[in-house]
Amino acid sequence: MTADERWMDAALRQARRALGLSSPNPAVGAVVVRDGMRVGEGHTQPPGGPHAEVMALRAAGERARGATLYVTLEPCAHHGRTPPCTEAVRHAGITRVVAAMEDPHAIVAGRGFAVLRAAGIAVDVGVREQPARAHLEAYIKHVRTGMPLGLLKCALSLDGKIATRTGDSRWVSGEAARRWVHRLRQEFDAVAVGVGTLLRDDPQLTVRLPGKRRDPLRVVFDTQARTPPDARLFAAGGPVIIATSEHAPAERVAALEARGATILRLPEMDGRVSLDAAFRELGARGVMSVLLEGGGTVAAAALAAGVIDRVLFFLAPRLVGGREAPTPVEGLGVATMAEALRLERLRVRRVGEDLAVEAHVHRDC
Repeated sequence: MTADERWMDAALRQARRALGLSSPNPAVGAVVVRDGMRVGEGHTQPPGGPHAEVMALRAAGERARGATLYVTLEPCAHHGRTPPCTEAVRHAGITRVVAAMEDPHAIVAGRGFAVLRAAGIAVDVGVREQPARAHLEAYIKHVRTGMPLGLLKCALSLDGKIATRTGDSRWVSGEAARRWVHRLRQEFDAVAVGVGTLLRDDPQLTVRLPGKRRDPLRVVFDTQARTPPDARLFAAGGPVIIATSEHAPAERVAALEARGATILRLPEMDGRVSLDAAFRELGARGVMSVLLEGGGTVAAAALAAGVIDRVLFFLAPRLVGGREAPTPVEGLGVATMAEALRLERLRVRRVGEDLAVEAHVHRDC
């Protein structure tokens, strides 16, 4: 591993700290290095706050003069809520910038690098680009499509059941897997369930970790506005969105609005609120990532709507059995194996007593 790669890995670790905090801005990390020593580091702050480069340069102070800046994404060169990062880099006296990748946003797209080079600053691009792209997957999708990245998460027994025939599901997976899910909730902009899961489990959908930074936006896909006004997710505080159909009963909608919920009235698809429309509306509101934790019905609808990009299944060493026990993906299903949704970039690892299987949904481009 080269020195540039080592320092870029340090910048990527900083970038991870911004996940869930920076949207709709990208979660970027930066490190300032002078004479082989780290003299400053930082990550993107919540919208309106400083970007990663500025945080790192502030930490470095005068030690930034003559130093190298490692950053996981191209510095911006435009005025938004904050001044251009290229100006901060230039004024700090940085002599070299090493970036993992170019910013795909049309307002940047190489302009930041051009400004830096015009100022006489050496620029190298592409160090640890693939890890940076993986980290910024949600941002890249949002920039290109306006849609948030969708991750379908579920825990299931080795024989493919997410609950018993009576609906009992606490707990399918072990403690280590559940901690991982809470870390995901902290990193994703939104966590979503279908109304069936909400009525059955009454979840809070909050982060329950020591020293937690934030709770995500909570979203319920609820065609007929059946969410009870006394549901626990309201008691937990924080923003809640209920995505209903245009035909949801007005009195139920009013009761949910009185509890502080934001109501999205959306078109229907096959008798249920359109998940494509819901994801588009979330994307328009700056949501770049959605963690879907719902049951088999909403999972099937989300996969059919094409809003799921990745899956994360926790396989528990249990056998449940039962024809009536629910499975992760319900609905009619495909008629032939040739029609099955293909997964790629498979990764399997042990998480406590469970196996975590991660994959991307194959898309024909």
